Amino acid sequence: MHKYLPHTQQDIESMLSKVGVESLDALYAEVPEALRLQGDYDLPEAQSEMEIRQTFERLCEKNQQLTIFAGGGVYDHYTPAVVPSIIGRSEFLTSYTPYQAEISQGTLHYIFEYQSTMAELTGMDISNASMYDGTTATAEAVLMAAGQSKKANRVLLSDTIDPKTAQVVRTYARFHNVEIATIAAKDGVTDAEDLKRQLEEGGVAGVVVQQPNRHGIVEDFTGFADAIHDKKALFIVNSVVLDLAVLKTPGEWGADIAVGDCQSLGIPMSFGGPYVGYMCCSEKLMRKMPGRIVGMTTDSRGQRVFVLTLQAREQHIRRQKATSNICSNQSLMALWATVYCAAMGKEGVKEAAQRSCDAAHYLAQQLVATGRFRMTYDKEFFNEFCIDYDGDVDTLQKHLANHGILGGLKTGDHTLMLAVTEKRTKEEVDLLVRLMKEC
Repeated sequence: MHKYLPHTQQDIESMLSKVGVESLDALYAEVPEALRLQGDYDLPEAQSEMEIRQTFERLCEKNQQLTIFAGGGVYDHYTPAVVPSIIGRSEFLTSYTPYQAEISQGTLHYIFEYQSTMAELTGMDISNASMYDGTTATAEAVLMAAGQSKKANRVLLSDTIDPKTAQVVRTYARFHNVEIATIAAKDGVTDAEDLKRQLEEGGVAGVVVQQPNRHGIVEDFTGFADAIHDKKALFIVNSVVLDLAVLKTPGEWGADIAVGDCQSLGIPMSFGGPYVGYMCCSEKLMRKMPGRIVGMTTDSRGQRVFVLTLQAREQHIRRQKATSNICSNQSLMALWATVYCAAMGKEGVKEAAQRSCDAAHYLAQQLVATGRFRMTYDKEFFNEFCIDYDGDVDTLQKHLANHGILGGLKTGDHTLMLAVTEKRTKEEVDLLVRLMKEC
């Protein structure tokens, strides 16, 4: 009768008997009456295809499409039309983990290309076959740092890391008995002196910083790697990956592990997902990485083929030796990022990043020139920055929304964080400035 509700009345009675309950009403007896559905579901009558389309069109009209000047880890970047067209093909959209290499060459091939792309963007030796998202990738890196150290069990997080990422890291660490400490921030950037002080105390397995940081500032990590490595700890850098097309890479900073999210590679904001995390590392840490690594080799006929070279998940090896039990290979979104980079090319990716940076600096200059705004931090930034406003931020954001603009993220009583991408035109930026002057 109900295609997707397979339990028969006999099944239900058998389960109720097993748990010692006489009826479904008795099973849910502790649920207050006020929370229970009274009567039938309020569902419409059956509709034709045309009527259903009209219904959804009416629902879509209720959405207010805003011009986005907000970031905080998720950015409104351009997506070439070829990307959704390719990943929408059935062989990609419906595939799953390529356990059988002989029939999964296409999937293995694009994952290999994804790994190559991430390694090049981050300046690292090795990339794994993608992670769930940027925050959990950072948490997995923290566990890697703690796991590779025999004597140290403390990981330092810069206070300039995105609070959402820090919260996920702390949750992971709590259940793996890893101690988390915070490196103080000074003038919006990581306090190098506090880092050195905590390293001298000993027992540090790893240090995590973010580039650009939570305020949009491009930090200078000169000397960090040497200080961290002198104490036998790992240096972990979380980055917005598109920005690395222009900025100094984690590899150039001397990082051991590079992590972050690939959402900036043309993946739509989509109300928070799905996204894909990346993790890259030095070659010596390759066998400590969670997830999988796809490798290239030749078959008996000398043809190029792809295989799962390393698999460190519990499904593949003894559970107690698994480096991670929940890291998910976001293969479809990894393909999205790969096709995006292939379609844009090296120069296209650089141009998207540079245009975002240039537009953000233009906006900042125009706002400061009004006399009603001042930069919160006198530091270099990329495509996102914090600015202080002499009025009420809530009123300002409401005014912008009424004119079709998502006006940044409120980070303080009088502070707004604005982000600009290559999608924003000069006309849109000028309109934002004019509206902000009016309020």
